[in-house]
Amino acid sequence: MTVVGIGADGWPGLAPASRDTLRAADVLIGGPRQLDLLPPGECAGERVAWPSPLRPAVPGLIERFAGRQVSVLASGDPMFFGIGRTLTEVLGPERLRVLPHPSSISYACARLGWAVEDTEVISLVGRPAAALSAAAYPGRRLLVLSAGSGTPADVAALLCERGFGPSRLRVLARLGGADEHVTEGVAEDWPHPPGDALNVVAVDCRASKDAVRLALTPGLPDHSYEHDGQLTKRHVRAATFAALAPAPGELLWDVGGGAGSIGIEWMRAHRSCRAVSIERDPVRARRIEHNASALGVPGLRVVTGPAPDSLAGLPTPDAVFIGGGLTAPGVLDACWDALRPGGRIVANTVTLESEALLADWHRRRGGELVRIAVAHAVPVGGFTGWRQAMPVTQWAAVKAEPPAPAVAGADAADADAESADSADRGEER
Repeated sequence: MTVVGIGADGWPGLAPASRDTLRAADVLIGGPRQLDLLPPGECAGERVAWPSPLRPAVPGLIERFAGRQVSVLASGDPMFFGIGRTLTEVLGPERLRVLPHPSSISYACARLGWAVEDTEVISLVGRPAAALSAAAYPGRRLLVLSAGSGTPADVAALLCERGFGPSRLRVLARLGGADEHVTEGVAEDWPHPPGDALNVVAVDCRASKDAVRLALTPGLPDHSYEHDGQLTKRHVRAATFAALAPAPGELLWDVGGGAGSIGIEWMRAHRSCRAVSIERDPVRARRIEHNASALGVPGLRVVTGPAPDSLAGLPTPDAVFIGGGLTAPGVLDACWDALRPGGRIVANTVTLESEALLADWHRRRGGELVRIAVAHAVPVGGFTGWRQAMPVTQWAAVKAEPPAPAVAGADAADADAESADSADRGEER
């Protein structure tokens, strides 16, 4: 199967190799807009529009056209937020040939004079606009892949909500086509009605004076979250993340989510990080979803229900944080058993009962047992004194890799080698 990238310039913009491939195809698969770009006199293959939903239909289409020469049309670069990734995952890269076309991002950066490597790309195709929040920082340049004609207005509204109303927006539509055009304005006074659905939104991020600055490091200010007091406080949160040690692509279980701060900041560490927040209280669970959206990680998964029952069926975690429910029967055991070998577990508590439990696990499983104490300076009459927060006991451990399986006959071979070695030493003596 060959995947051919095509732009808004259609057939005239294709490279010779791409044209030859499409001419020779028995079957042409793509979206209606892409198929319409091919001249019937040049491409005689059977035309098939993608069904919806697309991904579940792929195996059936492959089986249906087995033995025939199939070409799939994709917008721009098929491997950049495109169908190429899906087909590679289903077919395997060895059964796929990809002929890319310049992506909309390459076109946009060329028009704007922006360096591609310095420009952050956010796709809102099939994703909530809130995903933009985590990328909005003063001075940053963003390119937003639009879901349709309404995306520019959605982007402008979200920027205003997050304190970036002064940001400059440019909507680049029909990039590469004869009817390519640009509209621009400022987010807080976006003047344009919905236009062409095929567009990319360029954002020069500029913050208003009252915009809240959110650092990339863990330990966001406590007031960044809506909460009812069930929140891992800022300084303890930063220490907790040092022990959790997130890495790109890893999955966290946040057990006893509270306000969701641990799962949210785990996902903010890298856009490929994933998290599941488990919270038994439905009100708090909804609050976690709100906080995740407000802080730019709407993909945080929230499971409402008690642990350990709600842990069943969840994907294997690379790290587990337990911030509540430690004394519930079976919680620690279930988390430890589910954790992959080499994974990290961190548990925090302020009660003597849970502290005793963590001390026992530390004795049996090793790791580190520490106490974190934080005090804040507060007014005392006309002076200043320290107000001590409740100390937090933290247990952190790494689950050991399982021992390598013994090779059959290895013990006997080792014994024979030892006997031979002893005999040699005896002859020497």
